Parts: sequence; C-alpha cells; structure tokens
Amino acid sequence: MGFSPLSLSQSLSFIMFLFHFHSTISSSHFCAPDQSLSLLQFKESFSINSSASGRCQHPKTESWKEGTDCCLWDGVSCDMKTGHVTALDLSCSMLYGTLHSNSTLFSLHHLQKLDLSDNDFNNSHISPRFGQFSNLALLNLNSSVFAGQVPSEISHLSKLVSLDLSGNYDPSLEPISLAKLVRNLTELRELDLSRVNMSLVAPNSLTNLSSSLSSLSLWGCGLQGKFPGNIFLLPKLESLDMSYNNRLTGSFPSSNLSNVLSSLDLSNTRISVYLENDLISNLKSLEYMYLRNSNIIRSDLAPLGNLTQLILLDFSSNNFIGEIPSLLGNLVQLRYLKLDSNKFMGQIPDSLGSLLNLRTLSLYGNLFNGTIPSFLFALPSLQYLDLHNNNLIGNISELQHDSLVYLDLSNNHLHGPIPSSIFKQENLEVLILASNSKLTGEISSSICKLRFLRLLDLSNNSLSGSTPLCLGNFSNMLSVLHLGMNNLQGTIPSIFSKNNSLEYLNLNGNELEGKIPPSIISCTLLEVLDLGNNKIEDTFPYFLETLPKLQILVLKSNKLQGFVKGPTTYNSFSKLQIFDISDNNFSESLPTGYFNSLEAMMTLDQNMIYMGAINYSSYVYSIEMIWKGVKTKFMKIQSTIRVLDLSNNNFTGEIPKVIEKLKALQQLNLSHNSLTGHIQSSLGNLTNLESLDLSSNLLTGRIPMQLEGLTFLAILNLSHNQLEGPIPSGEQFNTFNANLFEGNLGLCGFQVLKECYDDEALSLSPSSFNEEDDSTLFGEGFGWKAVTMGYGCGFVFGVATGYVVFRTKKPSWFLRMVEDKWNLNSKKTKKNVGRYGARRN
Repeated sequence: MGFSPLSLSQSLSFIMFLFHFHSTISSSHFCAPDQSLSLLQFKESFSINSSASGRCQHPKTESWKEGTDCCLWDGVSCDMKTGHVTALDLSCSMLYGTLHSNSTLFSLHHLQKLDLSDNDFNNSHISPRFGQFSNLALLNLNSSVFAGQVPSEISHLSKLVSLDLSGNYDPSLEPISLAKLVRNLTELRELDLSRVNMSLVAPNSLTNLSSSLSSLSLWGCGLQGKFPGNIFLLPKLESLDMSYNNRLTGSFPSSNLSNVLSSLDLSNTRISVYLENDLISNLKSLEYMYLRNSNIIRSDLAPLGNLTQLILLDFSSNNFIGEIPSLLGNLVQLRYLKLDSNKFMGQIPDSLGSLLNLRTLSLYGNLFNGTIPSFLFALPSLQYLDLHNNNLIGNISELQHDSLVYLDLSNNHLHGPIPSSIFKQENLEVLILASNSKLTGEISSSICKLRFLRLLDLSNNSLSGSTPLCLGNFSNMLSVLHLGMNNLQGTIPSIFSKNNSLEYLNLNGNELEGKIPPSIISCTLLEVLDLGNNKIEDTFPYFLETLPKLQILVLKSNKLQGFVKGPTTYNSFSKLQIFDISDNNFSESLPTGYFNSLEAMMTLDQNMIYMGAINYSSYVYSIEMIWKGVKTKFMKIQSTIRVLDLSNNNFTGEIPKVIEKLKALQQLNLSHNSLTGHIQSSLGNLTNLESLDLSSNLLTGRIPMQLEGLTFLAILNLSHNQLEGPIPSGEQFNTFNANLFEGNLGLCGFQVLKECYDDEALSLSPSSFNEEDDSTLFGEGFGWKAVTMGYGCGFVFGVATGYVVFRTKKPSWFLRMVEDKWNLNSKKTKKNVGRYGARRN
C-alpha cells in the first residue's frame, strides 16, 4: 500500500523534528560532575525512614545512582546549558539524620528553589550557610524537625519570593534577625513562620513587611502586644493567618481592605472584630473565615449572609446567643459550617437545608432543642455531622445518602431504635450515639459491614439483645469499642482478629455472661479493658498479662473466682495504672507477685494529659469506679491516676510488705476481705495516697504512726477490724470522723472520744516500728543493748530487795510505802472508770 501525499509530508516533518530534537539534546550539557558528586554525598549522609515523612512519602533519593545523569534524578532540576542544579525538591523524601553546616548541599551555589519540607532532620539547627544561596527564590523547611535560632543570614536571601520555616521543633527568631529579614526581603510574596517562637518580638516590627506580600502566616508564634493595622491593608494580601497568638491585640479595620483577601484566620487572638455591614461589604472575595474563640464585638451574624463566596465559616467558641439567622441559608457555596460551643438555642433553622454543598456541620455544645430536622440527613454531600451536647429530642431519621464519615449525636435526649440506614454508610469512620438513655432496640449485625469504622460508642443507652459476635473481627481499623451501660446480653465476642487496632474496649454495666475470651490477647494495642458489672463466670484471666500496653483493667462486680497467684510471664501488667478486681469471689492470699511487677504504680507520671484515642484526639476515655468511697464516673482519665482495688473478695493472710513499692498509688482499697495480721508500717511510704480503705477485715495491733506522714490522705477507713491502741494525730488524722474507726473496741483517742492512758500511748506493738531499725522502738538514742543492760540492773535490784523483805519479816517502812502507793493508784482508777468507763486490758 502506498503513501498519500499528505501522509508522506507528515512523515518527513516528523523525521525533521526527530533530527532537530537529537541535535538539541546532543548540544546540551548533562549534570556537571561536581554537582552529581555533591548530591551523592548529601544522599549518603541520611537514611530513609518511613516515619520521617507524615504528609506524603516518596523516597526520591533512591533514584540517585552514580554514573547516571543527575538532571534526570527525582527531585532534581538543572540548567540544561550549564548542567548546574537549580532546583531541589526533596519534600516527603523520608530523609532522617542531621543536616550539618559542612553538608555538600551548600556547595550547590546555583540553587533557585530548595524544598526540604516533611522530612526529619533530627533537631538540626538551621545553618547560617543557607544564607549563601544568593539566587534562591524559594526556601521551604516546613515540618522537617529543625530547631534552634533562625540565623540572621537568612536575611541575605534578597531574591526570596517564598519563605516557609513553619511547623518545626520550636525554633526561635530574635528581634534583630526579624528586623533584618523585614528590611532585606523586599520581594517576599509568601511568608510562613508558624510555630516559630517570636515571643520576644514586638509585633510593630512587622510594619514594614514587603508590600508585595500575598500570604502571611504567623500562627502559634507567641506574639503579644498590638498587631500593626497596616498589615491588614496590604493591597495584594490574599491570605492572613494570625491564629493562636492568645495575647495578640489590635483591631481589624472595617474599610480599605484588600479586595482580594480570600482567607482570614484570627482564631484564639484578642484582635477586635466588629461584625457590621461596612466590614462585610469589604470582604466580598472572602472564602475562608476562621474566628474561633475570637474577640468579636458585635454578635449579629445576619450580615454574613452577604458573603456569598464563603466556603468555610468557623465561629465556634464565641458565646453567641439566640437563634441562628436564617440568612446563613444564602451561603450556597458553603462546605464547612462550624458554630459549636456557643449558646445558640431554638431549633436548627430550615434554611440550612439549602446548603447542598455542605460537607461539615458542627453545632455541638449549644442549647438547641426540638427534633433533628430530617433535611440534615438528606444533604447529598454531608460527611461530618456533630450535634452532641444539645437538648435535641425525638427519633433519628433515616439517612437519604451514604456520604457520612463522622456522626456524633451523643448527650441529647433522643429515643427509639438506631435507623438501619446508619449501617449502610460504607465510609463511616466514627459513630457516637452515647448518653441518650432512651435509644432502644438491638444492635444490628449489619454494623459489621462498616469496614472503615474506627470509633464506635453506643454507651449509656437502653440497647438490648445480644452483642453482635462479629464486633471482634469485622474491622482491623477499629480502635474504640464502647458499649457500656446498656442491657446487652449474651457473651463477649469470642474472636478478636490478629493485627487489630483496638485500644479501648468497654463493655461495663451489661448482663454479659460466659467467660473472658483468650483471643483478647490479639489486641496488642489495648490500653483500657473494662468488663466490670456483668455476670461473667470465670477464673482470673492470666493471659491478659501479655498485653504490652494495658493501662486500665477493670473486672469488678462479676462472678470471678479462685485465686490470683501472680505473674506467669516477664513484665506482667507493667504499665497497669488502674487494677480493679473488686466485688468478686477471689480467695487465698493477695497477689504479691503482681505487686512486684506493677511498674507504672511505682513511678509518678508528670504528664498531666487525658487518655484518649490516638486517631481522634477529641475523644477521651471514660471509666466508672469507686473513688474515695463514692461511685464516680470519670468523663476523662488523667494519665497520672494510680488505683489498686481488691476489695469485696475473700482474700486472706497478711498485707505484704512489698506493697510499699507502689509509691505512685493514689487509692488503695483492700476492704471487705479476711485479711489478718498487723497494718504494715511500710504503708507510710506510699506518700501519694489520697484514699486508703482497710475496713471490714480481721486486722490486729496498732495503727502505725508512720501513716501520719501521708499528707495527701483525704479518705481513711479502718473500721470493723480488731485494732487497738492510740489513733495517730496530725494534720490528716485530726480530720477523720469516728465512724472511720468504729468496730475497733481497743482504739483510743479524741477521734473516738476515748482517752488513751500513758501505758497505752507508750507501749508499742510490732506494727508501729520498722523491724529493721530497733532504735525506733525505744526512742532516739536507745537500742537493744541499752535496754538489756537496764533489765539486768533491775533484775539484780529486785532479787536483793526480796531477800531483805523475807529476812526482816515485813519491815514496816517498806509495807507503808507500798500500801500508800497502792491506795493512790486505786483511787485514780475508780475515778477514771467513772468518767470514761472500763478499758480493755
């Protein structure tokens, strides 16, 4: 078949093109050798680590091979005429290591763009040699774990158009360095110093920033004082973020604003914003408006209905009152609406039904009443709906679409069954319907179709029926499973899949029976296990010892029995902070072996944080337990809390001395057992104790004086034992009531309105001294040798006196002395009996 004239002409043109292209390539320079060598040496100074990049991961340096053209390597761009490297983009390259000042990176003098963002440079200081890149137009060190002071040499980069040092490990910027930066970087269009410590910088030093600036982000910089008003008026300013500078003041102007301003964030500042028509008319281009926890002077939201370009509106945490204005329904471009944590009341307005593009609606923490409008469940793009902590009533309507990813309707007054359409939300990650009390019906096994579910909380309702057995293995992504305080029956799911993500499992307060499934050991990330207040019949689940991260174990109020013999593996329960097996039928001696392995109860935790889900920081763990004698529900669990509760069992034997190792304990409850022996004086070493309950046992002897040193002790209950002797006195003991000591007939002291005699106060039992230090037995300066000598002398004197008596046949002087002393003591005894009653011998 021949060629047509047209196809022949096209073929010739294509050949000529190939010839020209080959000639161009042949005449161009490849990567200069020194540039290639510098890059390879730079590569060798770092390792590739998957945890070094979080936002994205692309190990670009893995394509860098010796003997190949570096201009073709990932992230490298060159001047094709000279072969010099002009741009280096190593963002998200998973680089880990220290960037030293002698790095070969700084020999790439022709760089115009350098992006090292989202790596881990291991707290490297930002080198002054960055200032040698005289041609640099873009420098991005965002989120790469740099630390230390920002060098003033950065101000030498006079051609910089974009500078981003944000999101690092608390680097700081001195006033002199900032002044140089403002003065010299006159071409800047984008400046991001977020989370750079600028607490020593006066905000007015920003006054002369480049007039070409289009984006300025200084959130979380510790700025304090008055922010210069002229920054708001920069003519090309498109994006301004000054959020999370809590002491930053000033006033946002109502006129002469940039007509291209599209994003404004003044959240968590004290900059005054007057919501009035003049301001709104000057913000016609605004698309993103963040004023969370801000200093809003006028709280009329109706004018916002004119900002028809808005995509995001966040006015949460501002103490707004009244109803949501219906004019917000005009914001038809709106995708994100956050009005949570205010005091809005009334019903959710129907006008919000016109926001068909809405993806996020957050109205939690207000005073809304009435039913949840059905149109909310008909919004086609809605992914995030949070209405918790309101006064909403009625049933939950069926969802019309399957777009939801997050649904929280907890802490309202909703009732009726959970709609079946919820279990058809294939992308649902979070479902929280807790604390509505009147939600009824069963939990459908269809819930196990939600393969992406990470958090499920249906607690504190009236749900009944059996727990779906598939809940243990339907999703490896589930981290929180809270079905506590319902009326669920049946057994605990018997199979928990390997490699699951479960961190919090709470089935407390149901009617679950059967045994604790051994497959729970597959939950290697489990931090909280609460199976209390059920009807579980089993022995102590030793296999739980192998859970490496378990911090809270609650098995209280079940039908567990047998003895707790102690650890069977190394490091058993080493991270346990709360250990509650109270109100069961455990017997024999206390689990002394475990006391030796409870390492978390031996050391104080100084981190005052609340335990919660890793993936959802807003969700904190909760637990219910006896705290200082009162049934208490902790809506948050502080990481510092340490509790050991073995009460209401059948434990016997003595309190082991090894318990003194648990120095971080705040609450110790061994009450209602059959413990014998003395109260260990070593309990005085538990100096962080706030509550100690040893009541209703068979303890004997005296109350150790060492307990006086427990200065944090707010609750002490020693009632119904067989204790005797004086009750210690001191700051704490002087506040305890008589009923905390009742049932111990041998005790004396003002707390029980019974006077102690001198011989009672001075004589000591083994429980009131340290067996290893005999000097405390007899007071300072007298040990056992001195006492032995005293007894010896007394014995000799007594024998000699007796011999004289019998040889002289009752000498009158001796009889008179003895009879006088006897009569005096007899009178005192009768008088005291009349006042206080008979005392025990």
